[in-house]
Amino acid sequence: MMKRALMIAVLLATAPVPAFAQDSAPQTVQQRLDELNKRITRLEDMNQVERLQRVYGYFVDKGQWTQLSELFADDATLEIGGKGLFLGKKRVLEYMQTAFGSDGAKPGMLANHMQFQPIVDISPDGKTAWVRSRAWVMSLGGWGLPLYEDEFTKQDGVWKFKRESGPFTMYSGWKGWGQTALNNTWPDKFDPPPDLPPTTVYLTYPAYWIVPFHYPNPVTGKPFPVETVGAYQAPPGTPEQEASLKVGRLADGTQPIYQPPRN
Repeated sequence: MMKRALMIAVLLATAPVPAFAQDSAPQTVQQRLDELNKRITRLEDMNQVERLQRVYGYFVDKGQWTQLSELFADDATLEIGGKGLFLGKKRVLEYMQTAFGSDGAKPGMLANHMQFQPIVDISPDGKTAWVRSRAWVMSLGGWGLPLYEDEFTKQDGVWKFKRESGPFTMYSGWKGWGQTALNNTWPDKFDPPPDLPPTTVYLTYPAYWIVPFHYPNPVTGKPFPVETVGAYQAPPGTPEQEASLKVGRLADGTQPIYQPPRN
């Protein structure tokens, strides 16, 4: 708290008065403090969300499935590759332990999960966040390149995963994608079965699918929507199918995103 107060004091003393404020009613000291506090909170939120995304990768590295599941909200969703949707924190843990074994690193195990290029955004109300990041996977099965578009929720001051979505853009055996590019995962490839079918049906390299961007173009402000083709939970037009289309869907850049003052 003392550190934040000192930071605000320094910013308050050095920050220029925005041009729009000069033309309107002067800002009071309290108004300027409130604005600076809001901006600092957003920066801290962005740092915490990026840290959470990276922590996820380190837990994957060494099979820390229980620790990993505790990063998720109770009603979170998880979708890796084309496996389908798993609903809730308990199912996240069941998926990890069933598909990849009990908790803990094991002799001969290799599952490095390195993450790069994070782009973090916060909603205007500070309760929701999104991260787009790329991972490079080096495992016993070969090489993988998932692209994360994750959503986070802030509960009692703590950020947690709300939606973890990691579609693979490339997966191959040890000889590399030039020789042994593999097909995408599918719901019945291995246990456990998902709660809902994949939100999007797509192919991996050498085919490609553009994962929707959660943010608009930062210069034009225009979103870049991408049409998705999902699998059927029930016959088209039924209430069950309509309900499934509202679960675990990716943001497309049209939702509100906090924009800091330009002055």
